[in-house]
Amino acid sequence: MPRFLTALPVFNEVAHVDAVLDEVLRFTPDVMVVDDGSTDGTSRRLADRIEARGDVRVVRHPRNLGYGAALATAFREALSGGWDGLVTIDCDGQHQPRLIPEFLAALVDPAMAADIVSGSRYLRRFPGDSQPPEARRRINATITSEINDRLGLRITDAFCGFKAYSRRALTALNVSETGYAMPLEVWVQAAAAGLSIVELPVPLLYLDLTRSFGGALDDAETRLAHYRSVLDRAETAAGFSLRGHRADVPGGPPAGVPDATASQDPVAAAHC
Repeated sequence: MPRFLTALPVFNEVAHVDAVLDEVLRFTPDVMVVDDGSTDGTSRRLADRIEARGDVRVVRHPRNLGYGAALATAFREALSGGWDGLVTIDCDGQHQPRLIPEFLAALVDPAMAADIVSGSRYLRRFPGDSQPPEARRRINATITSEINDRLGLRITDAFCGFKAYSRRALTALNVSETGYAMPLEVWVQAAAAGLSIVELPVPLLYLDLTRSFGGALDDAETRLAHYRSVLDRAETAAGFSLRGHRADVPGGPPAGVPDATASQDPVAAAHC
């Protein structure tokens, strides 16, 4: 049977970490936390949990390195541990651990032949969905459309952190972007490696409307420019330009982010 590791990047999530881990462990037995230099008591809480229950593994960064750096650590740990794949899920309560089995099922389904299964908050509407902050929605829509145009993909959500990766994908990806732009590097490298991508719909939940992206990146236009520069650098690092090489799927939806209220097949419409 395939063995999959589930990893949670964590930074200062003392209010959520125990409840989220309890829920994750209901759906998958092998769980690792990458504690990215937390300073709010999260590290102590995790140490107490390991002493009392020993039900998760923790890898700790001695200082905060960034969201992308935490995921890069998870990639390395999954590969070095001989796992067949990796699930990544955030620890702020915005993702739904009950969906982990669906992500794994899509990853191992021969009919899908997926290397990356990525959550999308824009494939369909769920009861209780949030109204996203306008700047975040606009930037996500803009960058998602540009990724599709540049790389010939058909994704609908460039930034969702709820993903499952095959071992083949983990081997092909060599991410170096340390911050929240790390998923953009993943898309470029996945396209360059010819990895197969499937999106699954997930609820759209924003629990922290005041989250900081860090310094100047809290300004929406600065953040958008930064994301574009990350895409440019990632394309250059891939060794060739992917611009203009679309690979439209006959019968699929148009490139870009669809209306969240649109009715679509949650898998076939987003199979890249």
